[in-house]
Amino acid sequence: MTKSKGKQAMKYSEARQGRIFVLRLEHGETVHQVVENFASDREITAAALIAVGGADTGSTLVVGPEDGGARPVTPMERILDNVCEIAGVGTLFPDETGAPMLHMHMACGREDKTTTGCIRSGVVTWQVMEIVLIELLDTPGRRLMEPDLGFKLLDPRPKAQ
Repeated sequence: MTKSKGKQAMKYSEARQGRIFVLRLEHGETVHQVVENFASDREITAAALIAVGGADTGSTLVVGPEDGGARPVTPMERILDNVCEIAGVGTLFPDETGAPMLHMHMACGREDKTTTGCIRSGVVTWQVMEIVLIELLDTPGRRLMEPDLGFKLLDPRPKAQ
């Protein structure tokens, strides 16, 4: 469904809650790879996730576009120079091939400094990371390439819309 308000139309659909999984990622595991493999193995097509734990030195976050008006978007990356405490939230939806694709943002902090960004470039677990994955059922949502931007965006609507 599309709800129009002003210039841009909001896109949405409904979902039901399915299974809930509690995951413990171990030292050295790359977050998006582990979560996507877990989802694929258990036939989870959509989910909401929360995460707490540690990110290792050398983990990479996408921290914004170089120029917010440029198309396609040129991402900026930040490599963590030390281990950090993390808090993250995300969603998982299938891409156009049906493969589960995680989109998660994390705040990674140490002492009085925090870097926040998308984990897609590779956040590696330091010691342990806890993730609660809430399966979403009966949702038509999927991630589709947005050629103008140069990356995949969530389209929550049924294919016919």
